Amino acid sequence: MTKVDVNVNGHKLAIYYEHPEWFAPLFAEFERRGIGFDRQLAYEHRFDPAVRTSPYSLIINRMSPSAYTRGHDHAIPYTLQYLAYLKEIGANVVNGYDAYVYEFSKARQIGVLERLGIRYPRARVVNHPSQLPQAAEELTFPIIVKPNIGGSGAKMIRFDSREELRSSVEAGSIDFGIDDTGLVQEYLPAQGNSIVRVEILGGEFLYAIRLFLTEDEFNLCPADYCRVPAEENDLGLADGVSGRGALVEAYQPPPQVIEQVKAITSEANLDLGGVEYLVNERDGEIYFYDINALSNFVADAPQVIGFDPFPRLVDYLLERAGIISATVG
Repeated sequence: MTKVDVNVNGHKLAIYYEHPEWFAPLFAEFERRGIGFDRQLAYEHRFDPAVRTSPYSLIINRMSPSAYTRGHDHAIPYTLQYLAYLKEIGANVVNGYDAYVYEFSKARQIGVLERLGIRYPRARVVNHPSQLPQAAEELTFPIIVKPNIGGSGAKMIRFDSREELRSSVEAGSIDFGIDDTGLVQEYLPAQGNSIVRVEILGGEFLYAIRLFLTEDEFNLCPADYCRVPAEENDLGLADGVSGRGALVEAYQPPPQVIEQVKAITSEANLDLGGVEYLVNERDGEIYFYDINALSNFVADAPQVIGFDPFPRLVDYLLERAGIISATVG
């Protein structure tokens, strides 16, 4: 990356976030360049609706829907109110309200794929676990039940038979999470026992990774932080950043897949984000299954994908803030 002298006079930046560790590389890149920014903790935050201008040239939204797994569930509905306010006053926000209505709703993500005519695993949306058996009647088992507001694979359950699903419903053991809305979706076996995540920055392809799944794995979240907290599994990994231990490698998706991902992120109003897909072993077709506004990037990126994406991200953010006039690479 070419070194750039950045004049930040008159510009203020803010990063709105919740997780204490995920964004250390982003913070470090700003600090390496000597660029100051305000840290806004999502779970300790307030705003005044009477203030109708933003003091910031750019607000970078890095709020995660998995906050409820860390005791910060109150920050999720609050974030939507804050982002709606920022939209009303015309603030410059990366992944603002129009993006986060999709980040906080897997049902809306399916709507994006449906509108674009892009293939995805068949699914139904329900408002109570008692509706699951009927909703699953037309679906092929195995199926996955997951909360509408997800995050790092939390609260996902696989059911291999209708009887197993009914027994779990009758036992009252299914939790839809904080908005009491759930999805029942067909589980598709991944060809090559792997899935792909494509990262987009500013509407352009940044990189893709392929993650190889462990045996019988059904949580297809590919990021290194996708460990369900310890109280929800028996792995003893509660910090959310421990990594999954499965092989991750750089991958070049077919051109048509990259174009589909660009269309998805555009339709979902994502300035940056990741879209995940797999090749269904049953029919050999590509199915998209998740849209993520929160991109933390793959761990040890220079070794895995051949470059560090954080300088490129910061270049983009500085351009969005009006601090530099063009992306530098």
